[in-house]
Amino acid sequence: MKKLAILFLLISGITVIAQSQSPKITSPKPEHDFGEILEGAVVSHSFEIMNSGTEDLKIDKVQASCGCTAVQPTKKILKPGEKTTVKVEFDSENRLGLQHKYVYVTTNDPQNQQFKLSFTANVVEKLSNTNGKNPKLVLVQNQFDYGTVEEGKIVETKISFKNSGSSVLEIKDVKTSCGCTAAMLSSKTLKPGETGSLRIELDTANRNGKLTRTVTLLSNDPDSPNQTITLFANIEQRKK
Repeated sequence: MKKLAILFLLISGITVIAQSQSPKITSPKPEHDFGEILEGAVVSHSFEIMNSGTEDLKIDKVQASCGCTAVQPTKKILKPGEKTTVKVEFDSENRLGLQHKYVYVTTNDPQNQQFKLSFTANVVEKLSNTNGKNPKLVLVQNQFDYGTVEEGKIVETKISFKNSGSSVLEIKDVKTSCGCTAAMLSSKTLKPGETGSLRIELDTANRNGKLTRTVTLLSNDPDSPNQTITLFANIEQRKK
């Protein structure tokens, strides 16, 4: 029994030493608020990241959520105490309201292999530079993730959209990126202030793995005539 206790203490001590002798990613400010911005504006921010550990920190990749782009850091290997920055750009075109986006930094930090940075922005509608007699198509969301779906199933979602302009909005066409996607409109015309919906079905038959498809609305909105909704799904093998 005493030998087991000693062995446990030795293993615990080795684990503590290993953890103390490792890279560690940190950021003095991992969250940023852009505040209120006009729809259509492109804003950027540089996050500072640092290696607070005792071994070299290796940055494998930087991945941003939809709607923003992240520039790879200038240095991908940080020695203990060294710093670098990750620049993030956010395009607010066709977005309204509170936005919350994430940037994931994948490293060799054993305690935090996917470090999360985040930012928020409140996107407000910009004033039209025309006579105010144009329609305006606004999608409530421009992406949807069906999650994990068993192959062969047909899944669906409903995306709402609104005419925020001052004249009748006309949906001229709906285009899908493949025959596995079907899209049905609640109405092809919307008066100013009216809301419609687009029901999207995804047929997963004979599909496997991660799937990305798009549905594009073509309208008479002079500023943004073509607006795209991106669909995601992870299709797993059908259970026998």
